Amino acid sequence: MLVAVACLFLADLEITAVDPWPSMWRLAVGMATPDFTATDRLVEAMLHTIAFAVVGTAAASAAGFLLAFVFHSRLVRVLCAFTRSVHELFWALIFLQIFGLTALTGVLAIAIPYAGICAKVFSEILDESDPSPMAAVPVGSGAVSAFMFARVPNVWAHFKSYSLYRLECGLRSSTVLGFVGLPTLGFHLETAFKEGHYSEMSALLLVFFVVIATLRWWMRRELIPVYIIAALIILPEGAGNQSWSNAWMFFIHDLVPQPLRGVESWTAPVLVEFWHWAWTLLMTEALPGVFNTLVLTMIALVGTGVLTLAFFPLISPQFFGPFGRTVGHVFLVVVRSTPEYVLAFILLQLWGPSMIPAIIALSLHNGGIIGHLIGRFTERLTLRADSATGVDRYAYEVVPRIYRQFLAFLFYRWEVILRETAILGILGVHTLGFYVDSAFADIRFDRALIMIIITAILNIGVDAISRTIRARLRLRTAPETT
Repeated sequence: MLVAVACLFLADLEITAVDPWPSMWRLAVGMATPDFTATDRLVEAMLHTIAFAVVGTAAASAAGFLLAFVFHSRLVRVLCAFTRSVHELFWALIFLQIFGLTALTGVLAIAIPYAGICAKVFSEILDESDPSPMAAVPVGSGAVSAFMFARVPNVWAHFKSYSLYRLECGLRSSTVLGFVGLPTLGFHLETAFKEGHYSEMSALLLVFFVVIATLRWWMRRELIPVYIIAALIILPEGAGNQSWSNAWMFFIHDLVPQPLRGVESWTAPVLVEFWHWAWTLLMTEALPGVFNTLVLTMIALVGTGVLTLAFFPLISPQFFGPFGRTVGHVFLVVVRSTPEYVLAFILLQLWGPSMIPAIIALSLHNGGIIGHLIGRFTERLTLRADSATGVDRYAYEVVPRIYRQFLAFLFYRWEVILRETAILGILGVHTLGFYVDSAFADIRFDRALIMIIITAILNIGVDAISRTIRARLRLRTAPETT
């Protein structure tokens, strides 16, 4: 908290809009009066969003399952750490240069980072599972047979639970991919907002909330093959604007640092020119981007913690009855289901490009997620019949019992918050994503690649610090609810 307070003095917290209140009023009126008349657009946007999420998550879960089997390999761990450290939007920007606005771009942008995430989580589930079934495996059994028949049945329920949660995340990621041009919900949200059609934007969001809230009802195990086949059919063909030869040129020419392109040997003048190029990039873009990303991340991390402690009682049986918890569940579904990118986009349009919209968006979204998990965790608490009520129950009975779990979830989300902070730069906040997006816009792919690598290294470093803190404090996060 002290670090976050210090960061407040270093952050850009200025509202630059001259008079945002009339726009906020029009937005509030539009949100209260959703317009469902554009049925075709609503259905098309939602079907494409679901299709990208289903196919991308299914591919990621399958790859993550296979990678978890060999996750003990250092090479696999490093590969998965890198892939999950790069945000889906960054992957989308890369694949746009290769495949254009095609279904393959959207599917790969979700599947690649999610495969790294699933491999890590599945591996953690296996590590924390009961090892006793392995004692019953006959001597001489193969590693694959032992894995499939002794370890997988013990953790399969956790795998399914986490895959369902990952699908919910995939729906949010699929929505956000619309901001780079893919025909998902985000594309129509951006269009409706910029055209001032707030009622249509409200209808799009309400449909999205309903899909998220009913996910556990319509995503049945026996229907998964049907959904995958249907999603493959529904996926848009798009407009592929690059050939494989151009894709090859993208890798062997465009991604090579500009001073090193076409040189036959690395002579002293070439190395000097490369040094000046790298130093300029480091001082003018990389370091400012890293600084702003860390500042925003630390403020958002503490904001997430504060809102979590405020949100979890809304769905806790220790504080509210069935009706109150239902209202709380609806509120948290809206808060955690709204992609932070969408919320930040709306607030940035209203208040101008500063860190305030990003802080609010990140804190609300992640506070809603952890608040939901902690609220569910309190369902297992048993208090004495004569225990305190009201504020005393909150402060002295419940919070001390859930605090370690709260810290575990908060530090577990630290890496995720950093990934989201970096990508919000695409909206104009000067984090690393701002310089990545600027490099792509200027067709300087070599600079974009360097900035993406720096983003990945930063994420890996924060993840390592988070794991060290959780291990030092002996905080155990239940993988099935991360």
